[in-house]
Amino acid sequence: MALEFKLPELGENIESGDVVNVLVEVGDSVSEGQSLLEIEAGKASMEIPSPVSGTIAAVHVKQGDSVEVGQLAFTIEQGGAAPAPKAPAKAEPAAAPKAESKPEPKAEAAPAPKAEAPKAEAPKAAPAPKPAAPAPAPVSVEKAVNAAPNVRRLARELGVDIHAVESSTPGGRISMEDVKNFAKAGLSSGGGALRPSSAQGAVRVEKMSSIRKATMEHMAHCWATIPHVTQHDMADITKLEQLRKRFAPRAEAVGTKLTVTAILAKVVASALKVFPKFNCSIDPAKAEIIYKQYYNIGIAVDTEKGLMVPVIRDADKKNMVDIAVDLGEIAKKAREGKIQLSDLQGGTFTITNLGGIGGSFFTPIVNAPEVAILGVGKAIMDPCIGKNELCAPRLRMPLSLSYDHRIIDGADGARFLRWIVEAIEEPMLISLEG
Repeated sequence: MALEFKLPELGENIESGDVVNVLVEVGDSVSEGQSLLEIEAGKASMEIPSPVSGTIAAVHVKQGDSVEVGQLAFTIEQGGAAPAPKAPAKAEPAAAPKAESKPEPKAEAAPAPKAEAPKAEAPKAAPAPKPAAPAPAPVSVEKAVNAAPNVRRLARELGVDIHAVESSTPGGRISMEDVKNFAKAGLSSGGGALRPSSAQGAVRVEKMSSIRKATMEHMAHCWATIPHVTQHDMADITKLEQLRKRFAPRAEAVGTKLTVTAILAKVVASALKVFPKFNCSIDPAKAEIIYKQYYNIGIAVDTEKGLMVPVIRDADKKNMVDIAVDLGEIAKKAREGKIQLSDLQGGTFTITNLGGIGGSFFTPIVNAPEVAILGVGKAIMDPCIGKNELCAPRLRMPLSLSYDHRIIDGADGARFLRWIVEAIEEPMLISLEG
């Protein structure tokens, strides 16, 4: 009995993915639960198991394919021997012999036209001019564009192919508004319409990975739906850095590193308890605020495939060494492409640290459905800063807090960020209030 195995549900709101690897071939025997396919979807990689035991009769997908939930992936013969290898080509083993015999009747029909060859000699010569017809076509396409020089220049500046723009006027002349509207349509659809014309120079087209596509769609949604506000401040981490180096051996004893990011995750988890509005989501349709009673901190991780945000769960219940261990493990999984969908879900607040690369302040985009994100820049030694001493060198770290202005006001943002800064400068505050 042949089973048509279709791609199952991959996760909430995930409708498609990219085939990273096909793990079986036609004729392979598989057992129930054995992995057949490796899929990358929603920034996570996952293996798709076989629902039954049997033999692979046909493989309908290949590495690099974009596949959708419900799409036919394999034909599996349950029990018995595998069908002939020829069957997979048609995905219907029983129909394979018929498919092979069909070409013969077509071959027999061929002599009939040959018999009338004497009459058809003139038509045989006729096709020759037809191939030549396409040659002038490209020239006529260029000339068919009815647009003034300034309109063409605007199209080039916006990266719009003037030949793809449709005129809104009865005479067919392309106006500047037509070009602008075409460009706007491309931006609203993710920029897909904005392709440079060949006249601008050579290009290289590369298909987006599922991770880049997911990032594009999610970031566009977040930026379009959330009114962002970003506030900046500087934290004196001189004392914190001394403590970090002092207690680093305790983390090294369990095979991890006590990083500033791990420390910040603990600080932020404590701050969220003091300021619960930063640990919520909102439902605009119902005008409701959903306050979360758990504290899961997402950590942005830079990988070769793109940005990922794995989550450290229950950060409020873990000490800094525990968080450092978790952070090391999830970062490694993300960079090795072994991250699971569950590792990326359930975050309530995100930290993105660019200090290892450089730079100072920036404007991180809120990671919906969260309502705030903390950006961290590279710490610098400032020679003339100090609360009690003037011109005392202090190590200071730039912080950028972006938040959803629909639920968080400027005063709320200022208080939250100041609490973070004070907790960094005086860690005792975590135990006192966090």
